[in-house]
Amino acid sequence: MPSCPTWAALLLLASNLSAQPVIRVDVSLVHVLATARNRQGQLVGSLSKDDFEIFDNGARQEIAVFERRSEQPLSVALLVDVSGSTAKDIKYETDSAAKFLRALLHEGNPEDRVALYSFDDAVRLVQDYSHNYTLLEAQLRKMHGSAGTSLYDAIWLAATEGLEAREGRKAMVVVSDGGETTSVKNSHQALAAAQLADAVMYPVIDMPITNDAGRNIGGENALTFMAQGTGGRTFMPSTAAEFDRAFEAIINDLRTSYFIGFYPHDVPLTKDRFHKLELRTKIPGLQVSARNGYYGDAIQNTGSSETRMSAEPLVKKK
Repeated sequence: MPSCPTWAALLLLASNLSAQPVIRVDVSLVHVLATARNRQGQLVGSLSKDDFEIFDNGARQEIAVFERRSEQPLSVALLVDVSGSTAKDIKYETDSAAKFLRALLHEGNPEDRVALYSFDDAVRLVQDYSHNYTLLEAQLRKMHGSAGTSLYDAIWLAATEGLEAREGRKAMVVVSDGGETTSVKNSHQALAAAQLADAVMYPVIDMPITNDAGRNIGGENALTFMAQGTGGRTFMPSTAAEFDRAFEAIINDLRTSYFIGFYPHDVPLTKDRFHKLELRTKIPGLQVSARNGYYGDAIQNTGSSETRMSAEPLVKKK
């Protein structure tokens, strides 16, 4: 994460003439988008700040920002797989996606924005971030493609070239059959990019073949792992009606989410730049979904001393 040292930290660095470890105060806000469900799987949107506790590398943190049904603007990257393996299902995929866009943009915050990407063996930004449903829907209807599938490249590009620079709440919806054949990036780089962008991932996996023996499930498993790591969830529809329900569920999640932020302090650091996050609720019987970490400070060996350094992104832009 970007670092914003305070004057106190700079003075400490200047005055430290010994070979002791240097401690830099990190005042960068870490924010988390979370949902809570009861034992029946129903969303719970009435919790308060005091109902949550959050831990950074095991150290409890003070929640500085808490918003229920946040009015923070929402940026959604919608990625649609148009490779040859999805060609026969593209119509009901785009039909459901159009309904999703209409509900999201007509009933949400007027500052909400959606960007539209398509991918086969190449990744295309079809429409940059816009609140114009008519424009987005028209571009969605024009989508077609063929050849291979650069699934991980699409996720990486949408995160690094779009979502990372945006403010507020961020989500990525990936409509694909889970196939992966032509990406330069791998699944770990794609996940790291999504986490660096603070994006919650919602894979909507087309399931025309329900027998595991009849398809490659590696991409499905990777998408599910990414969803879990970012606090989202995975949907596996096989009919047009199930696609509609999947998109409706994503909208409900986004509308019933909690926007939580904290300033890291007294965090035990390791040589791993990935900080493990755990968000808990004090209410028995509730299950919280939130991202499992972020990229921040790490310990680097500097000869006889160890210095806390701000981590560079795992994946750099091209």
